[in-house]
Amino acid sequence: MSDVPVDPQRIDSSKRTWLIASGCAGAVGGVATAVPFVSTFQPSEKAKAAGAPVEVDIGALQVGEKITVEWRGKPVWILKRSPEQIAELPKLDPQLADPQSQRNPTEFTPKYAQNENRSIKPEVLVVVGICTHLGCSPIDKFQSGAQPSLPDDWKGGFLCPCHGSTFDLAGRVFKNKPAPDNLPVPPHKYLSDTRLLIGDDGTGAA
Repeated sequence: MSDVPVDPQRIDSSKRTWLIASGCAGAVGGVATAVPFVSTFQPSEKAKAAGAPVEVDIGALQVGEKITVEWRGKPVWILKRSPEQIAELPKLDPQLADPQSQRNPTEFTPKYAQNENRSIKPEVLVVVGICTHLGCSPIDKFQSGAQPSLPDDWKGGFLCPCHGSTFDLAGRVFKNKPAPDNLPVPPHKYLSDTRLLIGDDGTGAA
């Protein structure tokens, strides 16, 4: 895959489409696994085009599982982490570029996710699955241990196959990688213990 010139200004990830987000991962044949969308509670195509919030039932989500929903044309990942995975997150801080999510918080990490877990509930991660480098879509690398393109002490997370950026299970980018920022946390809130609303957190941010 050939490199293309990049505009020096920050890439506006909100304008990324599925063609851009999936094109890079598709170039790595056989690596990425398609994750079905959750259709329940999704708004109409017209409403989605207007940026309507998306309601998601996560009651059946099991530990270690990830589902993907579409909001404003972007993939939003919802991952349920284990207690062991949560316990590992603080130990990774020295290896991360922005462990406390202090960089561009209004763009990447709302106040309620500015914590070690980057989440409202420790076990449930909600992030936009678009790399902050060139807008490719990272792939799941939840298994710990040495693997191709990953360090021997890998604890699980995400790998962008385009240029090698790696993110932990809180969507935080590792140091010395092309991606400049953590994966964005979209506006969201809980309507109940098992229902999430993506795109509206009650603060007016969207």
